[in-house]
Amino acid sequence: MLLSLRKTQSKADVEPLLTLARELGYRTRFLDAGRHVLELVREDGSVGAPSDRSRIEELAVVKQVLDASDAPELTEARGATQPTVVRVGWAVFGGGQVSLIAGPCAVEELEDLVLVAHAVKRAGATLLRGGAFKPRTSPHSFQGLGREGLARLVAAREEVGLEFVTEVLDPRDVPLVADAADMLQVGSRSMSNAPLLREVGESGRPVLLKRGLAATVRELLLAAEYVLATGNPNVVLCERGVRGFDGVTRNLLDVGAVAHLATATHLPVVVDPSHAAGRSELVAPLALAGLAAGADGLIVEVHPSPGRVHSDGAQALSPSAFEELARDVRALARLRGKTLAVPRPEVPPVYEVEETAP
Repeated sequence: MLLSLRKTQSKADVEPLLTLARELGYRTRFLDAGRHVLELVREDGSVGAPSDRSRIEELAVVKQVLDASDAPELTEARGATQPTVVRVGWAVFGGGQVSLIAGPCAVEELEDLVLVAHAVKRAGATLLRGGAFKPRTSPHSFQGLGREGLARLVAAREEVGLEFVTEVLDPRDVPLVADAADMLQVGSRSMSNAPLLREVGESGRPVLLKRGLAATVRELLLAAEYVLATGNPNVVLCERGVRGFDGVTRNLLDVGAVAHLATATHLPVVVDPSHAAGRSELVAPLALAGLAAGADGLIVEVHPSPGRVHSDGAQALSPSAFEELARDVRALARLRGKTLAVPRPEVPPVYEVEETAP
């Protein structure tokens, strides 16, 4: 491990660090005359625990951890680490597989939910999305149908044969949501909620973890660390855009972060172009940009009548637009040497979806 120490220091400031390092099994050596760069090497040549880095960087004298390879965190990609592949029903994230998640922003009418589920499955989606519990900026806005929303998602899964992911907001609701859902989503507003992260990890369900609207990539990875630390390896990271200063898009899709994560972590990464765009006509270009940067999938909002939904109608694709996007995704995946995962093979009854203008 390589540390940068603060320049205003005394021997008394450094001694607690040296003592802790020895207790953790590290040999210490200063690399410069000013004693500002400290090397820590494991005495027995082994790899330290992920907690070593946290304990060391919490000390006031430590300015920055320059290299933590002797105490890697659970999210880090290392030479011998195989990429994590997360499977949810017929959806596969990672390992050269790309999967599409699609559905309405919020669960509302069951008939609409079933129609959308059939439509996105026919187009190539392997996982249905839909919010039963909705985090809203205003407490007076539509908050979702709650338990009834979960029941409708279960009904759609039974009829269409498409597993679903839905968001959980409260640690107390994790058992309820995990009992119904195939994958749990931790949304942007909840990324830093440590009790929630621990609960979803301990549920044993795969977790879709969205980046906070002002979170750094490292903060996203540390949020994933909470889930992995429970022993649950099935985490999919989601880049959904961060808050910017220009209103031309709802958020700024950080494709650079997607490219970075593809090499920095063994966890699969998906992109949410809907929340990044805020406008349906921008969803497909952002989706393809995310895939080109290395994403392992997409989560896209789709609804046949976006003009009458309670939330985020402006960014929802029509079923036909999603079908076109799925064709482009399939082609782009092939160019990148990946394969688009296919839905469950049984053929459901054909439902015609009548689209209406926003």
